[in-house]
Amino acid sequence: MHCRVRRPVCNCIVFIYSCAVAEANIQIEAASTVPVYRQIVDQVRLHIGSGALGVGEALPSVRGLAAQLGVHFNTVAEAYRALAEEGWIDLSHGRRATVLGAGAVPAVRAAEAAGLRQRLRHLVAEMRLKGVDVEMIRADVDAVLKR
Repeated sequence: MHCRVRRPVCNCIVFIYSCAVAEANIQIEAASTVPVYRQIVDQVRLHIGSGALGVGEALPSVRGLAAQLGVHFNTVAEAYRALAEEGWIDLSHGRRATVLGAGAVPAVRAAEAAGLRQRLRHLVAEMRLKGVDVEMIRADVDAVLKR
């Protein structure tokens, strides 16, 4: 795995830390309002749901992923614990975390679905505030749904 730092072309400095987990990329945007551990959780969950991370596949060690992303190991540990509590990964002491798969996760409850829709609305609002065109947002959502 390798990591890279990207700087968008603008007057502000934004660091995006990125590394590959198997065939899946995890990118951390330091300037985001979303906590880093949540960015990791969301992206790993997305990669499991899309099939980029397969059932039984080992995730990087907590310290290894933390070093590659340039974050504290407790941040990655917190993300892994959250994924394990949600049923996405198996977390056994002394062994690497392994993917359980999307089928292992129970169906979303109505309250959770409402919370997810709220997060989506916030994300779309943030994208629009940053000048992303509505059609580009629509295309991005369609592309994610097709995975």
